Amino acid sequence: MAEIRPFQALRPAPAFAEQIASLPYDVYTKKEARAIVEKNPESFLGIDRPETQFPEGTDMYDQKVYDKARDMLKEMEETGKMVQDSSPCFYLYALTREGRTQTGLVCCASVEDYLSQVIKKHENTREEKEQDRIRHVDTCSAHTGPIFLAYRSREEIQKMTGAVTQEKPLYDFVKDDGVRHQVWKVDDREWISRMQELFAEVESLYIADGHHRAASAVKAGLKRRQEHPGFDGTEEFNYFLAVLFPEEELHILDYNRIVHRTGSGTAEILEKISAKFTVEKRSEELFSPEKKGEMGMYLEGSWYLLRTKADICTDDPVEGLDVSVLEREILEPVFGISDSRTDERMEFVGGIRGIRALKDTVDREGNAVAFSMYPTSMQELLRVADCGRLMPPKSTWFEPKLLSGLFIHKF
Repeated sequence: MAEIRPFQALRPAPAFAEQIASLPYDVYTKKEARAIVEKNPESFLGIDRPETQFPEGTDMYDQKVYDKARDMLKEMEETGKMVQDSSPCFYLYALTREGRTQTGLVCCASVEDYLSQVIKKHENTREEKEQDRIRHVDTCSAHTGPIFLAYRSREEIQKMTGAVTQEKPLYDFVKDDGVRHQVWKVDDREWISRMQELFAEVESLYIADGHHRAASAVKAGLKRRQEHPGFDGTEEFNYFLAVLFPEEELHILDYNRIVHRTGSGTAEILEKISAKFTVEKRSEELFSPEKKGEMGMYLEGSWYLLRTKADICTDDPVEGLDVSVLEREILEPVFGISDSRTDERMEFVGGIRGIRALKDTVDREGNAVAFSMYPTSMQELLRVADCGRLMPPKSTWFEPKLLSGLFIHKF
């Protein structure tokens, strides 16, 4: 059962919240991150991506880069731009995008729950990406980016959450992308205790977004355990920053694909794909599939609707995913891509960028093909995680993204 606990958040003073809060470090390229920090030096992205504080070409993995992040975080606290609550609290964090609101509980989740798979994952992680965040977390002695977790809704949890959100929020602002962010602090001991009791009855939590941040936070905690052999499990390094959302409030966008340097002509590609899919040419300028079992393909100036034939359909939780069908029946046999995670010809395009990004790239390059996907559902994600299996890389794109810098867990 899930263990959660309150914490003393280091968080922006209200006057600085909108200015400091930033999208996660891993949604930006190096160039984009540097431009954002240059425009807004107070952005928390400067701490999450501390290489932006050094000349271009600086080794981002040099220890002085991580030391800079620690020093900047300390300076924000010393100057009063960030303040730490005097007692452990829970927080509620609501994000509203295009009329949809999702409200999560901000808390600390347990390293032990991750290790015992009470907290379940659906994606693999890459060691080199983990190492960067492990060093960042360890050097700062803080979790600066929350892990996005989901749970199966419970009526009393939603009632307690709803009552708090009727009150005046601690923060309430809209970022440039149009997403509204609201935060409430809960320091009532009875409320906190009851919420812990309710989550102790929740069988599983699911990583929706932030697999690398979760793995890194856990490994940083295990490192501290080795350095403190007398630990008793109550230390802050045994917990990590998380936001827990009821699964029915979450929204997954499509996660699309581009294959560069296809090496084949249009007629050959269509012939090979027709063996496993019905192929219908479409007249739309931009095309997205409307249901599971369909995908769009943009090739040589034209869109095609691909429908899976019955003989390749399956009820298997992983093999039945549309992204799995694409990998198994198109990417490998048609384009020779056996590992989409490492093949240099593969590009993954989050749905937030829109279908036009696919068309524009293929039109510009010529020797490329794009696939627009129907979004993976939350039910599919939960089913895969419950059976202890993993999805293909880049199967889900969650929007809106949780901001970094609104809550820091120090340990």
